[in-house]
This record gives sequence, structure tokens and C-alpha cells, in this order.
Amino acid sequence: MAGALTLHVLGSGSKGNAAIVEGPEGSVLVDCGLARRTLISRASELGVDAKDVRLVLITHEHSDHIRGLEVWSRHWEGPILASGGTATSTRLVDFGIERVMVGASFEAVGMTIRTIATSHDTREPMGLVFEAKGDRLAIITDTGVFPEDALRVARGARIIALESNHDEEMLAEGPYPWALKRRILSERGHLSNSQAARAAAEIATPATEAVVLMHLSEENNLPSLAVRACAEALGAKPANTTFTRAVRAPREPGASPLEIVCASQTRPMTFG
Repeated sequence: MAGALTLHVLGSGSKGNAAIVEGPEGSVLVDCGLARRTLISRASELGVDAKDVRLVLITHEHSDHIRGLEVWSRHWEGPILASGGTATSTRLVDFGIERVMVGASFEAVGMTIRTIATSHDTREPMGLVFEAKGDRLAIITDTGVFPEDALRVARGARIIALESNHDEEMLAEGPYPWALKRRILSERGHLSNSQAARAAAEIATPATEAVVLMHLSEENNLPSLAVRACAEALGAKPANTTFTRAVRAPREPGASPLEIVCASQTRPMTFG
């Protein structure tokens, strides 16, 4: 069922993150971790004009989320928003960042945008929930735990973009030094497949049409493992032989099926 909001994931992973949320009065760019040329090209592949971006939102200051911001800002005069803590990062002080309060909501581009505190090793990271004309879309990544407030605010979103960073066994047996493994596993690190699956089970309702698994580690995860964990939690069945896509039949009359799929680091994808 078509809604008022559409999610375009341009890149998701440790090499660069950027997404465009398209609403009734324009678009919001969430993070700018890709080169401007790459961002515009990938948006164009999806039939999206980057000129329709009216606002940039930065979730936190890690380089894979802001790497392209310097060049982007040279060619664009619109507002760039982040939390107060993120805005004070030395990586961002030169960009004239406007501050938003985490845990509050504001109106922009025909949408109500709610900010949610997440738990990551940065100054003041946040997740986002977008609402317009009764439609809701959540983007919550880069967090070591899934906050209770996020469960409450995101519950029932039609599109849920949720971090599913690593498989715990692959991480434990992999080549990363112990200090990095400990950081990833900490409450200020990244969500594992099992943590993401539990969160998805709490958030998804019969109104949910897509769970998009984000920020998969290339070294410590596989799309099939992430999808399988989430599918088991949500009662979905594999939709292909590789288990990289799963579908759950509608739970109520008139509802749509629920699709589970992984976002890509290199291939742009549209949901909604």
C-alpha cells in the first residue's frame, strides 16, 4: 500500500551512509557519508532528484556518516541539523549546524520529524522517526542497545530501517583485535543480528510493510544471517534460495505483506 513517505537508501555500511526520505513537500537527506557525485548518481538511479533535498539531518559525527558533507555543503545552502552534542564535534563546527533537541519533534518539509536518543560512542547520537499524512518511517542505526523510547516511538512504522551490524559468532571468531570487538559488543557499539531481531519483533505491527536491515559489517556478517534472524523473530519465510529476502503474509484483512531485506553498501534501494 502506497504511503506518503518513501525511503531511498543510497549506501549503508562502514564505507559510507546516506539515505533520502521523500515526503509530500520535498526530501530530507539523512547523513552524508558518500561523495556528492556518488550520492547524486545513486539517487538518480532510483529516479530521485537530489535537488529536491530541502534539509540535511546528521545522526552523529563518525566519518562514515559525514565524509561527503564538506563538498555537499559547498554546493548547497539549505539547513543542516544535528543534535547539540553532534554539532559541537570538531568535525562539524565549520558547517553552521543548526541544533535540534534529542527526544523532541519538529516540523519540516511537510513532515513531523521525531528525534530519538541512541547509544553509540559519539557525543549525542540520534535516530529518527518521520511522519506525514498518517504514514510513519523509522531510521535507527549505530546503537549498542535499542532504547525503550525508540521502541515506543517507532512501533507500528510502515517502514523500519534498523541496524543489524554483526553476527556475534562471526565477530568472536573474526580477525578484529579484541579491543575493537569489545567496542562493537558494548552498549555504545552496534546492534547484533539477534538484538535487531528482538527490536524488530517489538516494533513491527500488521501495518509494517518493510524491515530494512542496515549497516551490515562486511567482515562480521552475512545478509542471509541477518535476514534469517529477523525472519525467525517475525514469523517470516524465505523468499529466495539464498535467504537474503523474507516475507511474512498479511496478519490482518486489508494489510500488506511484510518484507525483510538488507540495505546495500553499493547498490541504492527504494522502499515504500
